[in-house]
Amino acid sequence: MRNFFNFLRSKSFLIQIGLALVVSVVLIFVMLNWLNSTTNHGEFVEVPDFSKMSVMDMRKAVEDASLRYEVLDSANYNPDYPRFSIIEQNPQAGNKVKENRKIYFTVNPSGYKKVTIPKIIQVTQRNAKSMLRAVGLDVQRVIYIDELGKDMVYSIKYKGKVIHPGDKLPKTSKIELICGNGKISDRAQIKADSE
Repeated sequence: MRNFFNFLRSKSFLIQIGLALVVSVVLIFVMLNWLNSTTNHGEFVEVPDFSKMSVMDMRKAVEDASLRYEVLDSANYNPDYPRFSIIEQNPQAGNKVKENRKIYFTVNPSGYKKVTIPKIIQVTQRNAKSMLRAVGLDVQRVIYIDELGKDMVYSIKYKGKVIHPGDKLPKTSKIELICGNGKISDRAQIKADSE
C-alpha cells in the first residue's frame, strides 16, 4: 500500500497526469472547431412560404433554398387551396433552420374523398338526414310524393339521377330525399278498390 502512495507522489505520475490534461484540452479544442465548421454553427436559412404552391414549384423553391423535403399523405380536400398544392408545411414559413434541413409538406388532394351512401331507404327523414350528415353528405332538399309512409325515405337523387345505398359520392355532395307525404296515390287507391 505504501508503494502505491509513493507512486502517486512520484514525478513520473504527475508528468503523466499533466500530459493527459494537455491532450484532453487539445482534443476538446480540436473537436469544438471541427463541429463549428461541419455544422455551420450560426448559419441559418429562412424557410420560405410554400402555401398554395404546386408540387413542381415547391420542388424548385426547396432546391433554391438548399433544403430537402418530404411529402406526407394528402390531407382532406380543402376547397380554399388549388388541387395538388401545399396546404401545410413543417417547419412553418419564416423559421430559421440549418441548410439541408428536411421540410415536411401536406398536399391538397384532387377532390373530396368518396363516401358510401348509407342504407336510408325505408328510414324516417330525420334519421336519414343524421345518417347522411355523419358520413359527410348534405341534404339539399326534400321532395314529397304520394306514399303512405309519412316522412319515410323512398328514394335518393344526386344531380337529378336516382342513386342507391352503397353507391359512392364525393364528400359534401348535396342530395335530394324523396319522401312520402302520408297520402295514398290515386293509382294505389283505384287498385285497392278493384280488389
